[in-house]
Amino acid sequence: MKYNINGTTLQTLDIELNEGEAVYTESGGMSWMSANMTMKTDTRGGLMKGLGRMVSGESLFLTTYCPEQGVGTITFSSEFPGKIVPLELAEGQTMICQKDAFMAAEDAVKLEIHFRKKLGAGFFGGEGFVLQKVTGPGIAFLEIAGEITQYELQEGQILKVDPGHIAFFEPSVNYDITRVKGMKNMLFGGEGIFLAAVKGPGKIWLQSMPLSNLAGKLACHLSGK
Repeated sequence: MKYNINGTTLQTLDIELNEGEAVYTESGGMSWMSANMTMKTDTRGGLMKGLGRMVSGESLFLTTYCPEQGVGTITFSSEFPGKIVPLELAEGQTMICQKDAFMAAEDAVKLEIHFRKKLGAGFFGGEGFVLQKVTGPGIAFLEIAGEITQYELQEGQILKVDPGHIAFFEPSVNYDITRVKGMKNMLFGGEGIFLAAVKGPGKIWLQSMPLSNLAGKLACHLSGK
């Protein structure tokens, strides 16, 4: 498989597949493809797994694409301004992602739901109890809002983050929530009552423009405020 990411703000992902290779995406995720690409749509693992993916922001059905009689090409497009991030995952390597981050992946990559274990993080962490989990081997492509910043947290190192800015992280990173100190800060600071507290060791990737922020700004303009 070969791929190329094009553009700056609203990127596209071009994938070239040899015969016998395949990629899959959520239902309706394809933009254009060569005439020799075939499609197979199913729940990919059964109805319960499909329903679980729906809770994590994906569609009930996933579609697998593979070429016939030679090399085929397929293109996926961004749904919002941001970056397409390729994750080259080794056998058994896992990454935890925000809801609806998954764009496409090689056929060998496993897409599952991930439950937050702590009640506080689930209720107040900004994304609920359910996240996405991708596991290798293979390449998975994530769609991230805005620009990306990566941090490598050392053992015990803590970073406080507005929850909507968390794009994806390694499973070794501990995710919890912490309350903003001071009543005035909570009421008038503009950051809400809770922040995410991520603790190392491990890598975490943050996005500069949470979709909730973008939606709020658009709503203000559309309403004329």
